[in-house]
Amino acid sequence: QVRLVESGGGLVQAGDSLRLACAASGGTFSVYNMGWFRQAPGKEREFVAAINWSGGSTYYADSVKGRFAISRDNAKNTVTLQMSSLKPEDTAVYYCAAKYTTTSYSNPGLYNYWGQGTQVTVSS
Repeated sequence: QVRLVESGGGLVQAGDSLRLACAASGGTFSVYNMGWFRQAPGKEREFVAAINWSGGSTYYADSVKGRFAISRDNAKNTVTLQMSSLKPEDTAVYYCAAKYTTTSYSNPGLYNYWGQGTQVTVSS
């Protein structure tokens, strides 16, 4: 079973950048397809970005396309989310997740493991 720990959240101003990291332990990281989700107060958890096991394929929600970039380092067991041009509507708790399958990356119900989340707050 893999354990996921997110870091890098914080309070920033609109237009700023932030880099989130997710460190994995307890499993073979390179077999997992990884995703980032976020959940704002009173809203459902929504897909942000995903990357396949090799790093060769990436997927993004329309709302973050062109502003966020997901990457992974299988040698360091980490996946990162580089966020730029942040907007107040990006404010949420951001979660890292891992899954075995390579389909339906945007479906949170198909992820097997989740981190505890890290808060990102963007002020206007």
